[in-house]
Amino acid sequence: MYRLNSNLTTKHMYIPMSSPDLNEVDRQAVMDVLRTSELSQGDKTVAFEQAFQKLTAAKHAIAVSSGTAGLHLCVRAAGIHTGDLVITTPFSFVASSNVLLYENAIPVFVDIDKDTGNLDPALMEEAIHDLIQGGKKVQRWIPRKGAEHKRDLKALLPVDVFGQPADYEVIQAMAKAHELTIIEDSCEALGSTYKHKPAGTFGELGVFAFYPNKQITTGEGGVIITSRDDLADYIRALRNQGRSPGDTWLQHTHLGYNYRIDEMSAALGAAQMQRLDELVSNRQKVAAWYTERLSQTARVRSPFVSPETTRMSWFVYVVQLDPAIDRDALARNLEAHGVPVRPYFLPIHLQPYMVERFGYREGDYPVTEEIGRCGLALPFSGIMTELQVDYVCSVIREELKDSH
Repeated sequence: MYRLNSNLTTKHMYIPMSSPDLNEVDRQAVMDVLRTSELSQGDKTVAFEQAFQKLTAAKHAIAVSSGTAGLHLCVRAAGIHTGDLVITTPFSFVASSNVLLYENAIPVFVDIDKDTGNLDPALMEEAIHDLIQGGKKVQRWIPRKGAEHKRDLKALLPVDVFGQPADYEVIQAMAKAHELTIIEDSCEALGSTYKHKPAGTFGELGVFAFYPNKQITTGEGGVIITSRDDLADYIRALRNQGRSPGDTWLQHTHLGYNYRIDEMSAALGAAQMQRLDELVSNRQKVAAWYTERLSQTARVRSPFVSPETTRMSWFVYVVQLDPAIDRDALARNLEAHGVPVRPYFLPIHLQPYMVERFGYREGDYPVTEEIGRCGLALPFSGIMTELQVDYVCSVIREELKDSH
Protein backbone atom coordinates (compact mmCIF):
# COMPACT_ATOMS: atom_id res chain seq x y z
CA MET A 1 0.00 0.00 0.00
CA TYR A 2 1.36 3.41 -0.93
CA ARG A 3 1.43 5.74 2.05
CA LEU A 4 0.30 9.32 1.71
CA ASN A 5 2.41 12.34 2.42
CA SER A 6 0.58 14.92 4.57
CA ASN A 7 3.56 17.26 4.97
CA LEU A 8 3.06 19.51 1.95
CA THR A 9 5.00 22.74 1.89
CA THR A 10 3.10 24.13 -1.13
CA LYS A 11 1.28 27.40 -0.40
CA HIS A 12 -2.38 26.63 0.30
CA MET A 13 -4.93 27.53 -2.38
CA TYR A 14 -8.66 26.72 -2.48
CA ILE A 15 -9.95 25.32 -5.79
CA PRO A 16 -13.73 25.02 -6.43
CA MET A 17 -14.90 21.56 -7.50
CA SER A 18 -16.75 23.13 -10.43
CA SER A 19 -17.92 26.57 -11.52
CA PRO A 20 -20.38 27.69 -14.21
CA ASP A 21 -18.94 29.91 -16.93
CA LEU A 22 -21.27 32.92 -16.97
CA ASN A 23 -20.74 36.36 -18.51
CA GLU A 24 -22.69 39.61 -18.48
CA VAL A 25 -24.61 38.70 -21.63
CA ASP A 26 -25.86 35.55 -19.90
CA ARG A 27 -26.90 37.48 -16.81
CA GLN A 28 -28.57 40.20 -18.85
CA ALA A 29 -30.60 37.59 -20.74
CA VAL A 30 -32.14 36.46 -17.45
CA MET A 31 -32.74 40.04 -16.25
CA ASP A 32 -34.49 40.88 -19.51
CA VAL A 33 -37.02 38.11 -18.91
CA LEU A 34 -37.68 39.34 -15.37
CA ARG A 35 -38.71 42.71 -16.82
CA THR A 36 -41.56 41.01 -18.70
CA SER A 37 -44.66 39.15 -17.57
CA GLU A 38 -43.83 36.07 -19.66
CA LEU A 39 -42.03 33.73 -17.27
CA SER A 40 -43.12 30.36 -18.71
CA GLN A 41 -43.84 28.83 -22.13
CA GLY A 42 -42.63 31.85 -24.07
CA ASP A 43 -40.27 32.96 -26.81
CA LYS A 44 -37.09 32.17 -24.85
CA THR A 45 -38.02 28.50 -24.65
CA VAL A 46 -38.59 28.48 -28.41
CA ALA A 47 -35.21 30.16 -29.02
CA PHE A 48 -33.45 27.66 -26.76
CA GLU A 49 -35.05 24.74 -28.60
CA GLN A 50 -34.13 26.20 -31.97
CA ALA A 51 -30.48 26.35 -30.92
CA PHE A 52 -30.54 22.58 -30.45
CA GLN A 53 -32.27 21.97 -33.73
CA LYS A 54 -29.50 23.94 -35.41
CA LEU A 55 -26.71 22.14 -33.53
CA THR A 56 -27.99 18.60 -34.09
CA ALA A 57 -30.07 18.94 -37.28
CA ALA A 58 -32.89 17.20 -35.37
CA LYS A 59 -36.39 18.03 -36.52
CA HIS A 60 -37.60 18.61 -32.97
CA ALA A 61 -36.04 19.89 -29.75
CA ILE A 62 -38.15 19.97 -26.58
CA ALA A 63 -36.92 21.83 -23.51
CA VAL A 64 -37.76 20.36 -20.10
CA SER A 65 -37.04 20.96 -16.43
CA SER A 66 -34.07 18.57 -16.10
CA GLY A 67 -32.15 15.84 -17.86
CA THR A 68 -33.88 13.30 -15.63
CA ALA A 69 -37.28 14.64 -16.71
CA GLY A 70 -36.15 14.36 -20.32
CA LEU A 71 -35.07 10.73 -19.94
CA HIS A 72 -38.30 9.87 -18.15
CA LEU A 73 -40.39 11.35 -20.96
CA CYS A 74 -38.35 9.39 -23.50
CA VAL A 75 -39.01 6.16 -21.62
CA ARG A 76 -42.73 6.92 -21.64
CA ALA A 77 -42.70 7.91 -25.31
CA ALA A 78 -40.87 4.70 -26.24
CA GLY A 79 -43.73 2.67 -24.77
CA ILE A 80 -41.63 1.05 -22.05
CA HIS A 81 -43.87 -0.49 -19.37
CA THR A 82 -43.87 -2.80 -16.35
CA GLY A 83 -41.46 -5.71 -16.77
CA ASP A 84 -39.97 -4.53 -20.06
CA LEU A 85 -36.22 -5.01 -20.36
CA VAL A 86 -33.87 -2.16 -21.27
CA ILE A 87 -30.12 -2.62 -21.66
CA THR A 88 -28.14 0.12 -19.98
CA THR A 89 -24.97 0.72 -17.96
CA PRO A 90 -24.29 0.33 -14.24
CA PHE A 91 -21.60 3.04 -14.54
CA SER A 92 -23.54 6.29 -14.65
CA PHE A 93 -25.42 8.79 -12.55
CA VAL A 94 -28.41 6.95 -11.05
CA ALA A 95 -30.98 8.90 -13.13
CA SER A 96 -30.31 6.77 -16.22
CA SER A 97 -31.62 3.70 -14.37
CA ASN A 98 -34.14 5.47 -12.14
CA VAL A 99 -36.19 6.60 -15.13
CA LEU A 100 -36.74 2.93 -16.00
CA LEU A 101 -37.77 2.10 -12.45
CA TYR A 102 -40.31 4.95 -12.51
CA GLU A 103 -42.17 2.86 -15.12
CA ASN A 104 -41.45 -0.47 -13.38
CA ALA A 105 -39.21 -1.53 -16.26
CA ILE A 106 -36.13 -3.67 -15.60
CA PRO A 107 -32.65 -2.22 -16.21
CA VAL A 108 -30.48 -4.94 -17.74
CA PHE A 109 -26.95 -3.96 -16.86
CA VAL A 110 -24.01 -4.70 -19.15
CA ASP A 111 -20.48 -4.13 -17.93
CA ILE A 112 -18.30 -1.40 -19.37
CA ASP A 113 -15.17 -0.96 -21.43
CA LYS A 114 -12.30 -0.31 -19.02
CA ASP A 115 -10.83 2.45 -21.19
CA THR A 116 -13.84 4.56 -22.13
CA GLY A 117 -16.20 3.75 -19.24
CA ASN A 118 -18.99 3.24 -21.78
CA LEU A 119 -20.97 0.07 -22.49
CA ASP A 120 -18.73 -2.77 -23.66
CA PRO A 121 -19.91 -3.36 -27.26
CA ALA A 122 -19.06 -7.07 -27.29
CA LEU A 123 -20.89 -7.72 -24.03
CA MET A 124 -23.86 -5.71 -25.24
CA GLU A 125 -24.07 -7.89 -28.36
CA GLU A 126 -23.97 -11.00 -26.18
CA ALA A 127 -26.72 -9.65 -23.94
CA ILE A 128 -28.98 -8.76 -26.85
CA HIS A 129 -28.46 -12.15 -28.48
CA ASP A 130 -29.17 -14.08 -25.26
CA LEU A 131 -32.23 -12.01 -24.34
CA ILE A 132 -33.72 -12.28 -27.83
CA GLN A 133 -33.06 -16.03 -28.10
CA GLY A 134 -34.42 -16.76 -24.62
CA GLY A 135 -33.74 -19.94 -22.69
CA LYS A 136 -31.31 -20.48 -19.83
CA LYS A 137 -28.83 -17.85 -21.04
CA VAL A 138 -31.35 -15.11 -20.21
CA GLN A 139 -30.66 -15.61 -16.51
CA ARG A 140 -27.09 -14.37 -16.98
CA TRP A 141 -28.47 -10.88 -17.55
CA ILE A 142 -31.62 -10.70 -15.44
CA PRO A 143 -31.40 -9.54 -11.79
CA ARG A 144 -31.65 -12.21 -9.09
CA LYS A 145 -34.96 -10.92 -7.81
CA GLY A 146 -37.64 -8.40 -8.67
CA ALA A 147 -37.95 -9.42 -12.33
CA GLU A 148 -40.45 -12.27 -12.02
CA HIS A 149 -42.85 -10.66 -14.50
CA LYS A 150 -40.29 -9.72 -17.12
CA ARG A 151 -41.41 -9.22 -20.70
CA ASP A 152 -39.38 -8.53 -23.81
CA LEU A 153 -36.27 -6.53 -24.53
CA LYS A 154 -37.61 -3.17 -25.71
CA ALA A 155 -34.79 -0.63 -25.86
CA LEU A 156 -31.14 0.33 -25.41
CA LEU A 157 -30.23 3.23 -23.14
CA PRO A 158 -26.51 3.95 -23.59
CA VAL A 159 -24.86 6.76 -21.63
CA ASP A 160 -22.14 9.01 -23.06
CA VAL A 161 -20.01 8.89 -19.92
CA PHE A 162 -18.02 11.97 -18.92
CA GLY A 163 -18.65 13.50 -22.35
CA GLN A 164 -17.42 10.60 -24.50
CA PRO A 165 -20.00 9.08 -26.90
CA ALA A 166 -20.59 5.35 -26.68
CA ASP A 167 -19.77 3.04 -29.61
CA TYR A 168 -22.80 3.85 -31.75
CA GLU A 169 -21.74 1.94 -34.83
CA VAL A 170 -22.35 -1.29 -32.91
CA ILE A 171 -25.32 0.04 -30.94
CA GLN A 172 -27.17 1.22 -34.04
CA ALA A 173 -26.49 -2.02 -35.92
CA MET A 174 -27.83 -4.14 -33.08
CA ALA A 175 -30.85 -1.90 -32.55
CA LYS A 176 -31.74 -2.08 -36.24
CA ALA A 177 -31.30 -5.84 -36.41
CA HIS A 178 -33.63 -6.44 -33.48
CA GLU A 179 -36.03 -3.47 -33.78
CA LEU A 180 -34.93 -1.88 -30.49
CA THR A 181 -35.43 1.77 -29.64
CA ILE A 182 -32.28 3.75 -28.76
CA ILE A 183 -32.61 6.41 -26.06
CA GLU A 184 -29.26 8.21 -26.00
CA ASP A 185 -28.33 9.72 -22.65
CA SER A 186 -26.07 12.57 -23.76
CA CYS A 187 -26.63 14.54 -20.58
CA GLU A 188 -22.85 14.72 -20.12
CA ALA A 189 -21.84 15.07 -23.77
CA LEU A 190 -23.19 18.30 -25.25
CA GLY A 191 -20.79 19.36 -28.00
CA SER A 192 -19.06 15.99 -28.39
CA THR A 193 -18.99 14.18 -31.73
CA TYR A 194 -18.68 10.51 -32.67
CA LYS A 195 -17.16 10.10 -36.13
CA HIS A 196 -17.95 13.79 -36.71
CA LYS A 197 -21.65 13.41 -35.87
CA PRO A 198 -23.05 15.23 -32.80
CA ALA A 199 -23.73 13.32 -29.61
CA GLY A 200 -27.41 12.87 -28.94
CA THR A 201 -28.28 12.11 -32.57
CA PHE A 202 -27.72 8.35 -32.72
CA GLY A 203 -31.08 7.15 -31.45
CA GLU A 204 -34.74 7.88 -31.96
CA LEU A 205 -34.41 10.06 -28.87
CA GLY A 206 -31.50 11.95 -27.30
CA VAL A 207 -31.30 13.92 -24.06
CA PHE A 208 -29.04 16.73 -22.81
CA ALA A 209 -28.84 18.27 -19.33
CA PHE A 210 -27.65 21.61 -17.96
CA TYR A 211 -26.82 21.37 -14.25
CA PRO A 212 -24.25 24.05 -13.23
CA ASN A 213 -21.28 21.71 -13.76
CA LYS A 214 -22.25 20.90 -17.36
CA GLN A 215 -20.84 22.37 -20.59
CA ILE A 216 -23.65 24.94 -20.60
CA THR A 217 -25.98 25.63 -17.71
CA THR A 218 -29.54 26.74 -17.15
CA GLY A 219 -29.32 26.06 -13.41
CA GLU A 220 -31.64 23.10 -13.89
CA GLY A 221 -32.93 21.99 -17.27
CA GLY A 222 -32.78 19.57 -20.16
CA VAL A 223 -33.56 19.18 -23.86
CA ILE A 224 -34.90 16.16 -25.76
CA ILE A 225 -34.17 15.85 -29.48
CA THR A 226 -35.92 13.63 -32.01
CA SER A 227 -36.81 13.67 -35.67
CA ARG A 228 -40.00 11.66 -35.23
CA ASP A 229 -43.15 13.78 -35.27
CA ASP A 230 -45.19 11.28 -33.26
CA LEU A 231 -42.69 11.10 -30.43
CA ALA A 232 -42.26 14.87 -30.34
CA ASP A 233 -46.02 15.53 -30.18
CA TYR A 234 -46.47 13.04 -27.36
CA ILE A 235 -43.50 14.37 -25.36
CA ARG A 236 -44.67 17.99 -25.70
CA ALA A 237 -48.04 16.91 -24.32
CA LEU A 238 -46.52 14.92 -21.46
CA ARG A 239 -44.24 17.76 -20.31
CA ASN A 240 -47.28 20.06 -20.04
CA GLN A 241 -49.61 18.02 -17.81
CA GLY A 242 -50.72 15.83 -20.71
CA ARG A 243 -52.34 18.58 -22.80
CA SER A 244 -52.44 17.74 -26.49
CA PRO A 245 -52.95 20.25 -29.32
CA GLY A 246 -56.57 21.34 -29.23
CA ASP A 247 -57.00 20.77 -25.49
CA THR A 248 -58.16 23.77 -23.47
CA TRP A 249 -56.31 24.91 -20.33
CA LEU A 250 -58.15 22.39 -18.14
CA GLN A 251 -58.40 19.53 -20.65
CA HIS A 252 -55.81 16.74 -20.55
CA THR A 253 -55.68 14.00 -23.16
CA HIS A 254 -52.87 12.11 -21.41
CA LEU A 255 -51.56 11.49 -17.92
CA GLY A 256 -48.75 14.02 -17.92
CA TYR A 257 -46.28 15.94 -15.77
CA ASN A 258 -45.16 19.45 -15.05
CA TYR A 259 -41.78 19.02 -16.72
CA ARG A 260 -41.70 22.45 -18.39
CA ILE A 261 -38.64 24.67 -18.33
CA ASP A 262 -39.14 28.28 -17.19
CA GLU A 263 -38.32 31.30 -19.34
CA MET A 264 -35.45 32.52 -17.14
CA SER A 265 -33.65 29.19 -17.49
CA ALA A 266 -34.38 29.02 -21.21
CA ALA A 267 -33.05 32.55 -21.72
CA LEU A 268 -29.82 31.65 -19.93
CA GLY A 269 -29.55 28.48 -21.99
CA ALA A 270 -30.11 30.29 -25.29
CA ALA A 271 -27.40 32.81 -24.40
CA GLN A 272 -24.99 30.05 -23.39
CA MET A 273 -25.64 28.14 -26.61
CA GLN A 274 -24.35 31.17 -28.53
CA ARG A 275 -21.02 30.51 -26.76
CA LEU A 276 -20.99 26.70 -26.98
CA ASP A 277 -17.83 26.42 -29.07
CA GLU A 278 -16.01 28.79 -26.73
CA LEU A 279 -17.21 26.93 -23.62
CA VAL A 280 -16.21 23.53 -25.01
CA SER A 281 -12.81 24.88 -26.11
CA ASN A 282 -12.15 26.31 -22.65
CA ARG A 283 -12.84 22.94 -21.07
CA GLN A 284 -10.63 21.20 -23.62
CA LYS A 285 -7.79 23.54 -22.69
CA VAL A 286 -8.13 22.75 -18.99
CA ALA A 287 -8.28 19.01 -19.71
CA ALA A 288 -5.11 19.30 -21.81
CA TRP A 289 -3.30 21.05 -18.94
CA TYR A 290 -4.26 18.22 -16.61
CA THR A 291 -3.22 15.51 -19.06
CA GLU A 292 0.16 17.11 -19.67
CA ARG A 293 0.94 17.63 -15.99
CA LEU A 294 -0.22 14.21 -14.87
CA SER A 295 1.52 12.32 -17.67
CA GLN A 296 4.61 11.79 -15.51
CA THR A 297 2.65 10.69 -12.44
CA ALA A 298 2.98 6.94 -12.77
CA ARG A 299 0.22 5.93 -10.39
CA VAL A 300 -2.41 8.22 -11.96
CA ARG A 301 -3.96 7.45 -15.36
CA SER A 302 -5.55 10.30 -17.30
CA PRO A 303 -8.84 9.73 -19.16
CA PHE A 304 -8.71 7.82 -22.43
CA VAL A 305 -10.28 9.41 -25.51
CA SER A 306 -11.31 6.99 -28.24
CA PRO A 307 -10.24 7.71 -31.85
CA GLU A 308 -13.96 7.56 -32.76
CA THR A 309 -14.56 10.54 -30.47
CA THR A 310 -13.74 13.21 -33.02
CA ARG A 311 -14.55 16.00 -30.58
CA MET A 312 -14.39 15.51 -26.83
CA SER A 313 -16.58 17.90 -24.89
CA TRP A 314 -15.35 17.38 -21.34
CA PHE A 315 -17.95 17.14 -18.58
CA VAL A 316 -15.61 16.14 -15.75
CA TYR A 317 -11.96 15.12 -15.58
CA VAL A 318 -11.78 11.71 -13.90
CA VAL A 319 -8.45 9.99 -13.36
CA GLN A 320 -7.86 6.35 -12.46
CA LEU A 321 -5.62 5.68 -9.47
CA ASP A 322 -3.36 2.71 -8.95
CA PRO A 323 -5.50 0.17 -7.03
CA ALA A 324 -2.86 0.10 -4.28
CA ILE A 325 -3.58 3.74 -3.42
CA ASP A 326 -6.02 4.39 -0.59
CA ARG A 327 -8.35 6.64 -2.57
CA ASP A 328 -10.40 7.81 0.38
CA ALA A 329 -7.33 8.73 2.40
CA LEU A 330 -5.90 10.56 -0.60
CA ALA A 331 -9.18 12.43 -1.03
CA ARG A 332 -9.16 13.55 2.60
CA ASN A 333 -5.61 14.84 2.31
CA LEU A 334 -6.35 16.67 -0.93
CA GLU A 335 -9.42 18.28 0.65
CA ALA A 336 -7.24 19.43 3.56
CA HIS A 337 -5.07 21.30 1.05
CA GLY A 338 -8.02 23.00 -0.66
CA VAL A 339 -8.46 20.47 -3.47
CA PRO A 340 -11.98 18.97 -3.45
CA VAL A 341 -12.31 15.63 -5.26
CA ARG A 342 -15.11 13.10 -5.73
CA PRO A 343 -15.35 9.36 -6.46
CA TYR A 344 -16.87 8.87 -9.92
CA PHE A 345 -19.09 6.86 -10.22
CA LEU A 346 -20.37 4.70 -7.40
CA PRO A 347 -21.76 1.68 -9.29
CA ILE A 348 -25.52 1.87 -9.67
CA HIS A 349 -26.07 -1.83 -8.95
CA LEU A 350 -24.46 -1.43 -5.51
CA GLN A 351 -26.62 1.49 -4.44
CA PRO A 352 -28.61 0.34 -1.37
CA TYR A 353 -32.04 0.54 -3.02
CA MET A 354 -30.82 -1.43 -6.05
CA VAL A 355 -29.34 -4.16 -3.85
CA GLU A 356 -32.59 -4.39 -1.90
CA ARG A 357 -34.80 -4.43 -4.99
CA PHE A 358 -32.81 -6.69 -7.31
CA GLY A 359 -30.34 -8.60 -5.14
CA TYR A 360 -27.15 -7.35 -6.78
CA ARG A 361 -23.81 -8.25 -5.16
CA GLU A 362 -20.22 -7.16 -5.39
CA GLY A 363 -18.58 -8.95 -8.27
CA ASP A 364 -21.60 -8.79 -10.58
CA TYR A 365 -19.99 -6.16 -12.85
CA PRO A 366 -16.25 -6.33 -12.13
CA VAL A 367 -15.02 -3.65 -14.54
CA THR A 368 -17.61 -1.15 -13.32
CA GLU A 369 -16.64 -1.92 -9.74
CA GLU A 370 -12.92 -1.60 -10.43
CA ILE A 371 -13.34 1.73 -12.21
CA GLY A 372 -15.69 2.87 -9.45
CA ARG A 373 -13.14 2.00 -6.76
CA CYS A 374 -10.23 3.75 -8.50
CA GLY A 375 -11.89 6.74 -10.18
CA LEU A 376 -11.37 10.23 -8.81
CA ALA A 377 -12.88 13.39 -10.31
CA LEU A 378 -10.54 16.37 -10.02
CA PRO A 379 -11.68 20.00 -9.78
CA PHE A 380 -12.78 20.96 -13.26
CA SER A 381 -14.46 23.80 -15.13
CA GLY A 382 -13.88 25.97 -18.17
CA ILE A 383 -12.82 28.91 -16.01
CA MET A 384 -10.02 27.12 -14.15
CA THR A 385 -6.68 28.84 -14.55
CA GLU A 386 -3.41 27.19 -15.44
CA LEU A 387 -2.13 28.17 -11.98
CA GLN A 388 -5.03 26.30 -10.36
CA VAL A 389 -4.36 23.19 -12.43
CA ASP A 390 -0.66 23.42 -11.51
CA TYR A 391 -1.61 23.56 -7.84
CA VAL A 392 -3.96 20.55 -8.03
CA CYS A 393 -1.36 18.46 -9.83
CA SER A 394 1.47 19.48 -7.50
CA VAL A 395 -0.62 18.52 -4.46
CA ILE A 396 -1.41 15.13 -6.02
CA ARG A 397 2.25 14.48 -6.82
CA GLU A 398 3.33 15.42 -3.29
CA GLU A 399 0.68 13.27 -1.67
CA LEU A 400 1.61 10.24 -3.76
CA LYS A 401 5.31 10.35 -3.01
CA ASP A 402 6.58 7.00 -1.81
CA SER A 403 7.80 6.91 1.78
CA HIS A 404 10.44 4.27 2.37
